[in-house]
Amino acid sequence: MKGTVHYEARGNIALLSIDNPPVNPLSSGVRQGLFDGVSSALADDAIEAIVLTGMHRAFIAGADISEFGAAATEGVGLGEALDKMEGSTKPIIAAINGTAFGGGLEVALCCDYRIAAATAPVGLPEVKLGLLPGAGGTQRLPRLIGAEAAVQAIVSGNPIMAPDALTMGIVDRVASGDIVDDAIAYAQEIIGAGAATRKIRDLEDKVSADRGNTTLFEKFAANLDKTHRGQFAPAQILQCIEAAVNAESFDEGMAVERARFAECMSDPQREALIHIFFAERAANKIPGLPKDVPLLDINKGSVIGAGTMGGGIAMCFANAGIPVRVHDNEPENLARGINVIESNYARTVSKGRLTQEEMDKRMSLIIPTENFDDLGDGDIVVEAVYENLDLKKQIFARLDKVMKQGALLATNTSGLDVDAIAGVTDRPEFVCGMHFFSPANVMRLLEVVRGKDSSPVVLGTAMALGKRLGKVSVMAGNCPGFIGNRMLGGYTRQAALMILEGATPAQVDKVIFDFGLAMGPFTMNDMVGLDLGWRARKMMGGSNEVTARIPDELCELGRYGQKNGKGYYQYAEGDRTPRPDPEADAVIAKVSEDLGYTRRDFSDDEILKRCMYPLVNIGAKLLEEGHALRAGDIDTVYVNGYGFPTYVGGPMWFADTQGLDNVLADMERFFEETGDEVWKPSDLLKKLVSEGKNFASLDG
Repeated sequence: MKGTVHYEARGNIALLSIDNPPVNPLSSGVRQGLFDGVSSALADDAIEAIVLTGMHRAFIAGADISEFGAAATEGVGLGEALDKMEGSTKPIIAAINGTAFGGGLEVALCCDYRIAAATAPVGLPEVKLGLLPGAGGTQRLPRLIGAEAAVQAIVSGNPIMAPDALTMGIVDRVASGDIVDDAIAYAQEIIGAGAATRKIRDLEDKVSADRGNTTLFEKFAANLDKTHRGQFAPAQILQCIEAAVNAESFDEGMAVERARFAECMSDPQREALIHIFFAERAANKIPGLPKDVPLLDINKGSVIGAGTMGGGIAMCFANAGIPVRVHDNEPENLARGINVIESNYARTVSKGRLTQEEMDKRMSLIIPTENFDDLGDGDIVVEAVYENLDLKKQIFARLDKVMKQGALLATNTSGLDVDAIAGVTDRPEFVCGMHFFSPANVMRLLEVVRGKDSSPVVLGTAMALGKRLGKVSVMAGNCPGFIGNRMLGGYTRQAALMILEGATPAQVDKVIFDFGLAMGPFTMNDMVGLDLGWRARKMMGGSNEVTARIPDELCELGRYGQKNGKGYYQYAEGDRTPRPDPEADAVIAKVSEDLGYTRRDFSDDEILKRCMYPLVNIGAKLLEEGHALRAGDIDTVYVNGYGFPTYVGGPMWFADTQGLDNVLADMERFFEETGDEVWKPSDLLKKLVSEGKNFASLDG
């Protein structure tokens, strides 16, 4: 069996130490060890109390995820171990030395008392895997801290640091010294006071205050529609907590938890969320890049450009405690950029998510400079100017002369040729792409773009730095648009074609919103501003692309989007809610007629396929070409960079759930109907269907 629990008698105290490195998950040997350890302590008359702690860096970091969905085949089940603990006639003290997540916190809640190290986080994060706490967490936590606090903790799934857990009542003490020594001293106090046990299942005062309060749970349910739209598990969690409050007995509430847990286990969202969980971790494993590749030391950074992207990237460095110089060739832009950074931090302080002291510390790490040569002492420089290849090449030619030898030279381009940029330097092996997503200080995704000469040291350093900056890093090949933006073109083009063919912007946007994205393509276009593309096309002498005709006509009528209250939609002053507009619909119909389209009705199902399947086909081509290493990498890009709903699992996972044979048949039909190259099925897709495989099979 995997893992063990060591038993040691320290006088009249039994010390049980969980040993399942590195993070002590609840594997078979741990479950058996908990059962056996408590049994041994109860059978020994010399033992008066039990202390349970973890070895290594965790108390118990949760279930063994490799066992998800499988019945326990070795040792006792977790429920049996917890029943043994909860039935103990001798007090059990949880000495929470480190992370106590999921089943780990549920084990602690079956103890009579809890003491935690000051740095220990606790929490019930199962919702992030499409699950709910299935070992009594939804029943015990409300009894300990009340329904409202329990809903917040379990539905968010966020970690709670020990001092906050003490304030909430999750733990009884925070240790001031060695956690085991303090726990044993605490146990002696409890023995001296009569060795009373204290079972959470018997506590009623917190839940009795909310019993029968239907308004409270109606409020919780309404809030879920805003915070967890489309997700299955949060609503099940709410039902469990309501049972903890209103059920006739603790055991009746536990029966509800078991039933709701089984529903979550069988729901497709669980598999999708677990897929993303593993895909994000697998993205760091780069074939041909050894784990022990030596990395560059990154102690100072430099950023070129103080606009939205440059400022956000500078904040990423400062947030990670890395000093960073910021340069802009326009002093006014530099001053404005620093002011924006300061305002961003100030808003975070005003919301209580950052202290003024921490803000001041981070601002002190961001050093504006008007002198380009000052950038030279950085261990890395990130160029973040606007998308113009000639300009970027000019900057890199200067950087080649200014930056110290051994520095990493990165471009934040969102789709330009990294090799062309690297080619103007005498050190292309030290150049790669680091494509941050806007706003860079908020968005989790980082595409690390591999140039043909990028060295393993540079690529390994860029990936590791991404993790240090709090990003989910994905390696992408050097092709136009890399992974995310190359795929996105097919999605936006099909949406634009469909409104020419008879769909309305409101219908397309509703389908995409209902699918789980924050907004549809036309609401997004209005938010960004239709005039940006229109002005760019006018500067180039116009465009013959049919999909440009509608936005250009709208702009000619002064309809620029949210910025002036009318675009594809109309907007009330001070309100960003899109409302269908007959004037815009008339423009769409007129352009469609002028271009010779015969308008028709669209089903929601066809709209979804027309928008989503280009992502799948282009993604398959990226895999064929080696520009994406794994289907899971593509899903990671879209979940973390483009708002794709995590509970759908990303576009490639979504295609698998539809059945690739069905996806292929639809693509072939669309290709026959339109002749559009985006619908010409990729060779990889056809090969997978012929072999009865799916995209997940490529990732192993």
